[in-house]
Amino acid sequence: MKHNFLAFFIILTGVLLCNAQVEEQELDSVAEKLIIIAGDSLVQNSIALEEAYVFGKLKFSSYDDKLRYYILRRKTQKVYPYAKMAAERLVELNDSLADIKNNRKRKKYTKKVQKFIEEEFSEELKKLTRTEGQILVKLIYRQTGTTAFDLVKDLRNGWRAFWYNTTAKLFSISIKEEFHPDLIEEDYLIEDILQRAFSQGKLERQETVLDYDYDKLYNKWKRTTKIPNN
Repeated sequence: MKHNFLAFFIILTGVLLCNAQVEEQELDSVAEKLIIIAGDSLVQNSIALEEAYVFGKLKFSSYDDKLRYYILRRKTQKVYPYAKMAAERLVELNDSLADIKNNRKRKKYTKKVQKFIEEEFSEELKKLTRTEGQILVKLIYRQTGTTAFDLVKDLRNGWRAFWYNTTAKLFSISIKEEFHPDLIEEDYLIEDILQRAFSQGKLERQETVLDYDYDKLYNKWKRTTKIPNN
């Protein structure tokens, strides 16, 4: 039943990198240098760069803390792509449903999307452990701003949401779980793992819809976390 829950749950639920050539073009002797970016019709006097973080070396107060962090990192990096996929599919589903006014056609389209996702990802999701499933629930909230419970409730009905939440509890997984890196140490560590993986190119970045600042989180938790950063 645990595997069925994880597979069913994910069913219910970016940066495009371009190789652009940049060149400077002087208009006349007094004009400032403007930049023309290939593929863009606008002339600019600067290039907007993405925000980048400089990470300090991790230090651990004990072997147990080190082991705990690396286990959490492995599990987080494993399930993050599923959370990212769920957020993308949810946006696609909502955008498409907004253009479908007929209720019968809306239900038919929703089932079609769910079937496609199930066929594409269900076998991989069945391999998740209990703790990986709980991290996935948190990351779904990070990416969508909605709990797994509410996603099920919105896309199915209240009774099914209740049923799957009850089933999840049997395996110590709550699909009402949220993600609060400003309040919960483990959530902060998950965010730190993601930011490091993004910067190293190990995971494809997808911004959170939640309102928090990683710099402020870092400054807060480096003083209190059991796994301090310098």
